[in-house]
Amino acid sequence: MSKLSDRYDPGPQLAQCGTINLGTKNLEKSLFFFRDTLGMEEVERDGNVSYLRCYQELGHHSLVLTEQEENIVNSYSFRVKRPQDVELFYEELKRQEIEVLEIPAGSETGRGTAIRFLLPGGDHPLELYYDIEKPLAPEHMRSRLPSNSSKRRGLGVRRIDHFNLQTSPATINQAEQWARDTLGFKRREFAYLPDRPDTLLASWMSVTPQVHDLAIVANGMDKTAQLHHVAFNAQDFSDVLTAADVLRDLDVSYGVGPGKHGIGQAMYLYIFDPGSDHRVEIYAGGYMIFDPDWEAIEWKKENFPDGLTWYGDPIDVKPGSRGRDTTGSAGLHR
Repeated sequence: MSKLSDRYDPGPQLAQCGTINLGTKNLEKSLFFFRDTLGMEEVERDGNVSYLRCYQELGHHSLVLTEQEENIVNSYSFRVKRPQDVELFYEELKRQEIEVLEIPAGSETGRGTAIRFLLPGGDHPLELYYDIEKPLAPEHMRSRLPSNSSKRRGLGVRRIDHFNLQTSPATINQAEQWARDTLGFKRREFAYLPDRPDTLLASWMSVTPQVHDLAIVANGMDKTAQLHHVAFNAQDFSDVLTAADVLRDLDVSYGVGPGKHGIGQAMYLYIFDPGSDHRVEIYAGGYMIFDPDWEAIEWKKENFPDGLTWYGDPIDVKPGSRGRDTTGSAGLHR
């Protein structure tokens, strides 16, 4: 007898935030930060490219570090729910007359065939994939817990958590609406610009029960294709405080924090990778959404500061590298 679910086709869907490929001018400094300090496992090295994962990630990698001349984001990737969803999304993008490239299996080590396109209204390079290898860690690094890919090391980041992207106020509505209509993101919390009540200031969206797997924020300098931060998940609030203590003693620049967001209700710490200068968030806590009839929460002008920072330092809303123009994304071809 067939399963009930076999009789229906919901269409292509995203499963989770998958990987990010960060360009870095200094690979060794970036590895000191992500591998040696945050505790990620370097799964593989291919020339000037390093593949890393957190200790609770079974897939081949969630972070790619590519040593190159510019500190830009080469791609943001999401994993889809089914193998056929890669092709189904490809067909939908072609139907919308959006330029889309097929990325052959193995172009990113350990990953299967993917598709690549620029986010309409954002110009961020997005990639969608399903197949990814699940290698065992070297024996000396393996955990006795089968749900962990390796032992906990360093500051112990568990998994990639979300992307926070910026685009111009003129295009943010288009980017956010397209992400919801085509990629299936659900708006969870949002705010409008105080002086432009029909234009989004920010939207927090998810395809999982998290408050956000993706945030899109209006860039104050009218730029598109900007990264604000990539977030990695820590187990609890005390881990964020430990990270703050440890990182203070190292060659790592602080942004803001530790503090707590009102939106999402997670604790944050913003820091900068010393190799690439990309902003990274150490993120813990937050609430989960299981209600099928969830209504997105709007933050009004008068209480929006509590949304960004419930307690702690005010959030820096400039693009990823302390405002320097080094945080844009690579184009469709790279």
